[in-house]
This record gives sequence, structure tokens and C-alpha cells, in this order.
Amino acid sequence: MAKILAFAGSTRRDSFNRKLIAFAVEKTRELGADVTLIELRDFPMPLYDGDLEQEKGPPEAATRLFGIMKEHDGLLLSCPEYNSSIPPLLKNIIDWVSRPREGEQSLVAFTGKIAGLLSASPGNLGGMRGLVDVRSILSNIGVLVVPNQVSVSSAHEAFDDDGAIRDERMAKRIEGVVSQLIVTTDKLALR
Repeated sequence: MAKILAFAGSTRRDSFNRKLIAFAVEKTRELGADVTLIELRDFPMPLYDGDLEQEKGPPEAATRLFGIMKEHDGLLLSCPEYNSSIPPLLKNIIDWVSRPREGEQSLVAFTGKIAGLLSASPGNLGGMRGLVDVRSILSNIGVLVVPNQVSVSSAHEAFDDDGAIRDERMAKRIEGVVSQLIVTTDKLALR
């Protein structure tokens, strides 16, 4: 069974991407995958700084997240778009977790993982421009990103009071990304 780690690239309390990842996690569980939802606010770390790393090593939160990521086969991410790109929080997480660790293979927390990407934004493009950068970064560090992705536009109108996606077609598209992630991970996971 696929072990999927899910999180939103935002810590804002009312983040549309936090709502989207919660909805996607529910769909993932309905499809039978073992999914762990984490909050990035539980992993506070300073901006990546090579001098800080050399002096003190990686922050404790980065080490914890590194361990959690190693235990999972796949990643399900819901990523906000900041000025047409990846949010700094997510980039910083990737930078710290990707750092070499003594006794570990390079990029072991990422290499061979399978990822599914989602985004939500109040704008017309739903955050899709930011997913281009997320896909590129993950691909460059050994993650296979599944072809399907979903960007939820007009996100301020997309969710009902219970956090479900109002538009059934959009809900089916999100389920499609999740399904593709699960099937691909089950077939290709490096266990």
C-alpha cells in the first residue's frame, strides 16, 4: 500500500491550500492509501543559510521532517502561488530537507518519491504558474511528479462550509490526481 505524505505549502490559518489538501487527503483515504497529513507550521526553521548549517547543523525541525519524508513513498502537495512562483516556505523546507546527511545517500528524502501537485488561488489561474516551478524543483532532485495536476481557481468560492469542493467536476479532477499518485506510487515505489 502506498504511503503518502501530504501537506500544504502554506501555514495561513484560512489558507485555500490547507482546505484543498484536507479535501484531497480525504479522497486519498477513500481510495485506500495510507496517508499522513502534516502541518508545516509544526516544523519551524530559519531560512536556509550555509554558514548556519556549517556552524550548527540542520535545525531539529528539518531533521524530523527529513525522517518523516524518508518513511513515505509519495508526496501530495497543495501549493500556493506567490508572485507566479513557489512560496518561500515550501522552497525553504525543500532546501533544508535536501541537504546531505552523514551516512545517508544524497537527496534520500526525495529520490524515488512520486508526487502529485495541487494548487488553489482566488485568481483565474488557480496557482498553476507556481506549480511549474514546484514541478521543476522536485524533478531536479529525483522526484517523479505525476502528469495530472489540478489548479482550483476562484478558490474563495470553491469550498462549501464543510471544506468540500462545490464543483463536482473539480472534485473528480482532484480525485484523478490522487488516483494517479496512488497507482504510480504502488507500482514504482522504492521499498
